[in-house]
Amino acid sequence: MKRKLLSYLEKDPFLTADELAIMLDESPESVKAALEEFRDEGVILGSKTLINWDKTDKESVSALIELKTIPQRDRGFDAIAERICNFDEVKSVFLMSGAYDLAVTVECRTMRDVANFVAEHLATIDGVTSTATHFIMQKYKDWGISFDRKPLDLRGNSW
Repeated sequence: MKRKLLSYLEKDPFLTADELAIMLDESPESVKAALEEFRDEGVILGSKTLINWDKTDKESVSALIELKTIPQRDRGFDAIAERICNFDEVKSVFLMSGAYDLAVTVECRTMRDVANFVAEHLATIDGVTSTATHFIMQKYKDWGISFDRKPLDLRGNSW
């Protein structure tokens, strides 16, 4: 029941405990208790609305920045990642396998702001040995949701 509950919430964080209870064939009280337990244990960290900013008047630039780092003794990559997480421009930080150690996504007002952020904030962190910046030109899918998806027209299909 708990795994299904999390799956439903991941797809739609606006579902109420009563709706989830019906979907899971459980009592609303047991669903509410599970939700509270998940929040207390840090399993549920929050919910987020995915917005297609291209359909608004907000001007911004997103970038994926790869970082090569030197892990710190007794902390590994955690200390550098924690420091990077504290910047408002940073939207995500991941430890990666491959040529780079960390992948950081940022959102700034302009491409120049992204470049300045990398030069002034990321590249100057002790342990960061190199960076590679990739500007995100178009989002097609994010958090499992497709952008500009068109509804399926099933009229006339025989399947």
